[in-house]
Amino acid sequence: MKKRTLLQLLKQIICIGMVLIVLAPIVLTLFAALKTKADMVKTSPLLLPPFARITLENFMKVLGDKYLIIGFKNTGIILAVSIFFNVMFGTMTAFILERFQFRFKNVIMSMFFLGMLIPSFVTEIARFKIINGLGLYNTLGAPIVIYVASDLMQLYIYRQFISTLSVSLDESALLDGCSYFGLYRRIILPLLAPATATVIIIKAITIINDMYIPYLYMPKNKLRTLTTFLMNYANAQQGSWQKLAAGIIIIMLPTILIYLFFQKYILAGIAAGAVKE
Repeated sequence: MKKRTLLQLLKQIICIGMVLIVLAPIVLTLFAALKTKADMVKTSPLLLPPFARITLENFMKVLGDKYLIIGFKNTGIILAVSIFFNVMFGTMTAFILERFQFRFKNVIMSMFFLGMLIPSFVTEIARFKIINGLGLYNTLGAPIVIYVASDLMQLYIYRQFISTLSVSLDESALLDGCSYFGLYRRIILPLLAPATATVIIIKAITIINDMYIPYLYMPKNKLRTLTTFLMNYANAQQGSWQKLAAGIIIIMLPTILIYLFFQKYILAGIAAGAVKE
Protein backbone atom coordinates (compact mmCIF):
# COMPACT_ATOMS: atom_id res chain seq x y z
CA MET A 1 0.00 0.00 0.00
CA LYS A 2 2.81 2.36 0.92
CA LYS A 3 4.66 1.48 -2.28
CA ARG A 4 1.53 2.24 -4.36
CA THR A 5 1.09 5.61 -2.62
CA LEU A 6 4.72 6.55 -3.32
CA LEU A 7 4.29 5.54 -6.96
CA GLN A 8 1.17 7.72 -7.33
CA LEU A 9 2.99 10.61 -5.65
CA LEU A 10 5.89 10.22 -8.07
CA LYS A 11 3.50 10.25 -11.03
CA GLN A 12 1.86 13.43 -9.75
CA ILE A 13 5.24 15.11 -9.28
CA ILE A 14 6.25 14.18 -12.83
CA CYS A 15 2.96 15.50 -14.24
CA ILE A 16 3.27 18.77 -12.30
CA GLY A 17 6.86 19.12 -13.52
CA MET A 18 5.79 18.64 -17.14
CA VAL A 19 3.04 21.24 -16.76
CA LEU A 20 5.53 23.73 -15.31
CA ILE A 21 7.95 23.07 -18.17
CA VAL A 22 5.18 23.83 -20.69
CA LEU A 23 3.77 26.88 -18.89
CA ALA A 24 7.03 28.50 -17.80
CA PRO A 25 7.95 30.00 -21.22
CA ILE A 26 4.42 31.40 -21.62
CA VAL A 27 4.44 32.95 -18.15
CA LEU A 28 7.90 34.47 -18.65
CA THR A 29 6.81 35.90 -22.02
CA LEU A 30 3.73 37.43 -20.38
CA PHE A 31 5.89 38.95 -17.63
CA ALA A 32 8.17 40.51 -20.26
CA ALA A 33 5.19 41.94 -22.17
CA LEU A 34 4.01 43.76 -19.03
CA LYS A 35 7.36 45.47 -18.38
CA THR A 36 8.81 48.77 -19.52
CA LYS A 37 12.17 48.99 -21.24
CA ALA A 38 13.84 49.92 -17.94
CA ASP A 39 12.21 47.05 -16.05
CA MET A 40 13.40 44.60 -18.70
CA VAL A 41 16.94 45.42 -17.55
CA LYS A 42 16.37 45.89 -13.80
CA THR A 43 13.82 43.15 -13.05
CA SER A 44 14.47 39.42 -13.05
CA PRO A 45 12.78 37.56 -15.94
CA LEU A 46 11.14 35.36 -13.31
CA LEU A 47 9.42 38.29 -11.59
CA LEU A 48 6.79 40.87 -12.44
CA PRO A 49 7.67 44.53 -11.85
CA PRO A 50 5.90 46.35 -8.99
CA PHE A 51 2.17 46.69 -9.67
CA ALA A 52 2.45 50.46 -10.21
CA ARG A 53 4.91 49.92 -13.09
CA ILE A 54 2.98 47.18 -14.90
CA THR A 55 2.12 48.54 -18.34
CA LEU A 56 -0.09 47.60 -21.28
CA GLU A 57 1.72 50.01 -23.58
CA ASN A 58 3.54 47.20 -25.37
CA PHE A 59 0.24 45.52 -26.26
CA MET A 60 -1.25 48.81 -27.47
CA LYS A 61 1.73 49.52 -29.75
CA VAL A 62 1.61 46.03 -31.26
CA LEU A 63 -2.16 46.21 -31.78
CA GLY A 64 -1.71 49.60 -33.50
CA ASP A 65 0.85 48.25 -35.97
CA LYS A 66 -0.55 48.22 -39.53
CA TYR A 67 1.30 45.01 -40.35
CA LEU A 68 -0.68 43.12 -37.70
CA ILE A 69 -3.86 43.49 -39.79
CA ILE A 70 -1.92 42.45 -42.90
CA GLY A 71 -0.60 39.43 -41.00
CA PHE A 72 -4.08 38.36 -39.91
CA LYS A 73 -5.42 38.76 -43.45
CA ASN A 74 -2.62 36.82 -45.15
CA THR A 75 -2.62 34.10 -42.52
CA GLY A 76 -6.40 33.77 -42.84
CA ILE A 77 -6.23 33.39 -46.64
CA ILE A 78 -3.41 30.83 -46.49
CA LEU A 79 -5.19 28.95 -43.71
CA ALA A 80 -8.58 28.76 -45.46
CA VAL A 81 -7.29 27.74 -48.90
CA SER A 82 -4.69 25.27 -47.58
CA ILE A 83 -7.12 23.51 -45.25
CA PHE A 84 -9.82 23.29 -47.95
CA PHE A 85 -7.50 21.51 -50.41
CA ASN A 86 -5.95 19.40 -47.65
CA VAL A 87 -9.39 18.10 -46.70
CA MET A 88 -10.54 17.55 -50.30
CA PHE A 89 -7.38 15.85 -51.54
CA GLY A 90 -6.89 13.97 -48.28
CA THR A 91 -10.39 12.48 -48.17
CA MET A 92 -10.42 11.57 -51.87
CA THR A 93 -6.99 9.95 -51.80
CA ALA A 94 -7.68 8.06 -48.58
CA PHE A 95 -11.03 6.84 -49.95
CA ILE A 96 -9.38 5.50 -53.13
CA LEU A 97 -6.48 3.85 -51.31
CA GLU A 98 -8.68 2.26 -48.67
CA ARG A 99 -11.65 1.11 -50.75
CA PHE A 100 -10.23 0.24 -54.19
CA GLN A 101 -7.85 -2.45 -55.37
CA PHE A 102 -5.57 -1.63 -58.31
CA ARG A 103 -2.08 -2.37 -59.60
CA PHE A 104 0.86 -0.85 -57.77
CA LYS A 105 -1.38 0.18 -54.88
CA ASN A 106 1.18 -0.90 -52.31
CA VAL A 107 3.94 0.90 -54.19
CA ILE A 108 1.92 4.13 -54.22
CA MET A 109 1.10 3.84 -50.54
CA SER A 110 4.77 3.19 -49.75
CA MET A 111 5.79 6.30 -51.69
CA PHE A 112 3.28 8.40 -49.75
CA PHE A 113 4.64 7.21 -46.42
CA LEU A 114 8.23 7.53 -47.63
CA GLY A 115 7.45 11.18 -48.32
CA MET A 116 6.36 11.57 -44.70
CA LEU A 117 9.68 10.14 -43.46
CA ILE A 118 11.99 12.42 -45.47
CA PRO A 119 12.78 15.67 -43.58
CA SER A 120 11.64 18.74 -45.51
CA PHE A 121 15.01 20.52 -45.28
CA VAL A 122 16.62 17.70 -47.30
CA THR A 123 14.53 18.66 -50.34
CA GLU A 124 14.50 22.42 -49.69
CA ILE A 125 16.68 23.39 -52.68
CA ALA A 126 14.57 21.35 -55.10
CA ARG A 127 11.36 22.71 -53.57
CA PHE A 128 12.58 26.29 -53.85
CA LYS A 129 13.41 25.78 -57.54
CA ILE A 130 9.97 24.29 -58.19
CA ILE A 131 8.16 27.17 -56.47
CA ASN A 132 10.28 29.72 -58.33
CA GLY A 133 9.76 27.89 -61.63
CA LEU A 134 5.98 27.98 -61.12
CA GLY A 135 6.16 31.75 -60.63
CA LEU A 136 4.81 31.49 -57.09
CA TYR A 137 7.77 33.04 -55.27
CA ASN A 138 6.72 36.13 -53.31
CA THR A 139 3.04 35.25 -53.64
CA LEU A 140 0.50 33.70 -51.28
CA GLY A 141 0.44 30.69 -53.58
CA ALA A 142 3.89 29.53 -52.45
CA PRO A 143 3.01 28.52 -48.87
CA ILE A 144 -0.41 27.26 -49.98
CA VAL A 145 1.14 24.80 -52.48
CA ILE A 146 3.73 23.69 -49.90
CA TYR A 147 1.18 23.18 -47.11
CA VAL A 148 -1.12 21.22 -49.40
CA ALA A 149 1.53 19.08 -51.08
CA SER A 150 4.24 18.44 -48.50
CA ASP A 151 2.35 17.34 -45.40
CA LEU A 152 0.61 13.96 -45.71
CA MET A 153 -0.49 13.62 -42.10
CA GLN A 154 -4.14 14.00 -43.08
CA LEU A 155 -3.86 10.98 -45.39
CA TYR A 156 -2.91 8.76 -42.46
CA ILE A 157 -5.75 10.08 -40.28
CA TYR A 158 -8.38 9.66 -43.00
CA ARG A 159 -7.23 6.16 -43.96
CA GLN A 160 -7.36 5.02 -40.35
CA PHE A 161 -10.87 6.46 -39.97
CA ILE A 162 -12.22 5.04 -43.26
CA SER A 163 -10.95 1.59 -42.29
CA THR A 164 -13.43 1.64 -39.38
CA LEU A 165 -16.41 2.29 -41.68
CA SER A 166 -18.29 -0.79 -42.79
CA VAL A 167 -17.95 -1.77 -46.44
CA SER A 168 -21.68 -2.63 -46.32
CA LEU A 169 -22.41 1.09 -46.53
CA ASP A 170 -20.62 1.25 -49.87
CA GLU A 171 -22.36 -1.84 -51.20
CA SER A 172 -25.83 -0.61 -50.17
CA ALA A 173 -25.26 2.78 -51.79
CA LEU A 174 -23.97 1.24 -55.02
CA LEU A 175 -26.92 -1.19 -55.18
CA ASP A 176 -29.26 1.80 -54.89
CA GLY A 177 -27.68 3.32 -58.00
CA CYS A 178 -25.21 5.66 -56.35
CA SER A 179 -22.04 6.43 -58.35
CA TYR A 180 -18.58 6.19 -56.81
CA PHE A 181 -18.34 9.97 -56.57
CA GLY A 182 -21.84 10.08 -55.07
CA LEU A 183 -20.74 7.44 -52.55
CA TYR A 184 -17.79 9.61 -51.58
CA ARG A 185 -19.78 12.86 -51.43
CA ARG A 186 -22.98 11.61 -49.78
CA ILE A 187 -21.80 8.76 -47.55
CA ILE A 188 -18.07 8.82 -46.85
CA LEU A 189 -17.38 12.56 -46.59
CA PRO A 190 -20.14 13.30 -44.01
CA LEU A 191 -19.03 10.33 -41.89
CA LEU A 192 -15.48 11.71 -41.86
CA ALA A 193 -16.56 14.81 -39.91
CA PRO A 194 -14.68 13.88 -36.67
CA ALA A 195 -11.52 13.12 -38.62
CA THR A 196 -11.94 16.34 -40.62
CA ALA A 197 -12.25 18.35 -37.40
CA THR A 198 -9.01 16.79 -36.20
CA VAL A 199 -7.22 17.58 -39.46
CA ILE A 200 -8.49 21.17 -39.51
CA ILE A 201 -7.35 21.90 -35.97
CA ILE A 202 -3.92 20.31 -36.31
CA LYS A 203 -3.32 21.96 -39.69
CA ALA A 204 -4.51 25.35 -38.42
CA ILE A 205 -2.14 25.29 -35.46
CA THR A 206 0.75 24.17 -37.68
CA ILE A 207 0.17 26.88 -40.30
CA ILE A 208 -0.39 29.70 -37.81
CA ASN A 209 2.81 28.84 -35.92
CA ASP A 210 5.02 28.34 -38.98
CA MET A 211 7.59 31.06 -39.56
CA TYR A 212 10.11 29.32 -41.80
CA ILE A 213 8.08 28.91 -45.01
CA PRO A 214 6.47 32.39 -45.07
CA TYR A 215 9.80 34.03 -44.18
CA LEU A 216 11.66 32.18 -46.95
CA TYR A 217 9.06 32.31 -49.73
CA MET A 218 7.26 35.63 -49.07
CA PRO A 219 9.80 38.34 -48.08
CA LYS A 220 7.57 41.23 -49.20
CA ASN A 221 6.18 43.41 -46.40
CA LYS A 222 2.66 43.21 -47.82
CA LEU A 223 2.83 39.40 -47.65
CA ARG A 224 3.73 39.12 -43.98
CA THR A 225 1.96 36.54 -41.89
CA LEU A 226 1.39 36.61 -38.13
CA THR A 227 4.69 34.89 -37.43
CA THR A 228 6.84 36.93 -39.83
CA PHE A 229 5.16 40.05 -38.43
CA LEU A 230 7.06 39.33 -35.21
CA MET A 231 10.34 39.97 -37.06
CA ASN A 232 9.58 43.69 -36.67
CA TYR A 233 10.35 43.42 -32.97
CA ALA A 234 13.13 40.82 -32.98
CA ASN A 235 15.83 43.48 -32.64
CA ALA A 236 17.75 43.58 -29.39
CA GLN A 237 19.69 46.72 -30.45
CA GLN A 238 16.47 48.74 -30.41
CA GLY A 239 15.40 47.34 -27.04
CA SER A 240 12.21 45.82 -28.46
CA TRP A 241 12.12 42.56 -26.53
CA GLN A 242 9.10 43.63 -24.47
CA LYS A 243 7.16 44.47 -27.66
CA LEU A 244 8.22 41.15 -29.16
CA ALA A 245 6.84 39.42 -26.06
CA ALA A 246 3.55 41.32 -26.40
CA GLY A 247 3.34 40.34 -30.07
CA ILE A 248 3.95 36.69 -29.22
CA ILE A 249 1.14 36.74 -26.63
CA ILE A 250 -1.29 38.39 -29.08
CA ILE A 251 -0.49 35.93 -31.87
CA MET A 252 -0.54 32.99 -29.46
CA LEU A 253 -4.08 33.68 -28.26
CA PRO A 254 -5.97 32.51 -31.41
CA THR A 255 -4.02 29.23 -31.41
CA ILE A 256 -4.67 28.61 -27.71
CA LEU A 257 -8.38 29.43 -28.04
CA ILE A 258 -8.74 27.14 -31.07
CA TYR A 259 -7.10 24.28 -29.22
CA LEU A 260 -9.04 24.77 -25.98
CA PHE A 261 -12.36 24.97 -27.81
CA PHE A 262 -11.81 22.01 -30.14
CA GLN A 263 -9.52 19.73 -28.12
CA LYS A 264 -12.32 17.20 -27.56
CA TYR A 265 -12.68 16.84 -31.34
CA ILE A 266 -8.94 16.19 -31.70
CA LEU A 267 -9.07 13.37 -29.16
CA ALA A 268 -12.33 11.98 -30.54
CA GLY A 269 -11.07 12.01 -34.12
CA ILE A 270 -7.78 10.32 -33.31
CA ALA A 271 -9.43 7.73 -31.06
CA ALA A 272 -12.15 6.98 -33.61
CA GLY A 273 -9.56 6.19 -36.25
CA ALA A 274 -7.32 4.19 -33.96
CA VAL A 275 -9.50 1.10 -33.51
CA LYS A 276 -10.60 -1.16 -36.36
CA GLU A 277 -13.62 -3.32 -35.79
